[in-house]
Amino acid sequence: MNRERKLLLTVRVTVVFYMLSLIFWGVTTFPLETEIRLLSSVLGISPEVPPETYSGIKAWIATVREGIVQTNSDYPFLAYGTDWLAFAHLLIAVAFAGVYRKPVRNKWIIYFGMISCAGVIPLALICGEIRHIPFYWRLIDCSFGIVGFIPLYFLHRLVKKLEKTAGYSE
Repeated sequence: MNRERKLLLTVRVTVVFYMLSLIFWGVTTFPLETEIRLLSSVLGISPEVPPETYSGIKAWIATVREGIVQTNSDYPFLAYGTDWLAFAHLLIAVAFAGVYRKPVRNKWIIYFGMISCAGVIPLALICGEIRHIPFYWRLIDCSFGIVGFIPLYFLHRLVKKLEKTAGYSE
């Protein structure tokens, strides 16, 4: 296999990985109550015990569980916001199909993704402060932007190499 074909294959594998990651993280926002109940159970956090009983991350998880369960019970329409979050992840994944098909022509999608990932950090730090999210949890949220940026950076470099390949044309 020549260099150009190897690069194109690597680009496409990376794009598919990124798309599947976006789909996975998007779909996991639908069943938040089920997930928080499962996490609480794994961590030994009882729904019968008030969150103040716990300390550290257990207290935070217990508080989040209580908030999600109560909100879903009293105001289920608020979960519609996380449904839209899931939908946005799925749409962004679809946009990366353009990079799969024509990586050089659609490299702007990679830049869009990199900018989006970078934007996670100020959003988490600023809005997290406003919403009283613990700092350590905001750092976890920031890590999603950093982790998401890494494959996009490598994808960007691969597409640049592909663009410079002598015989490559879209």
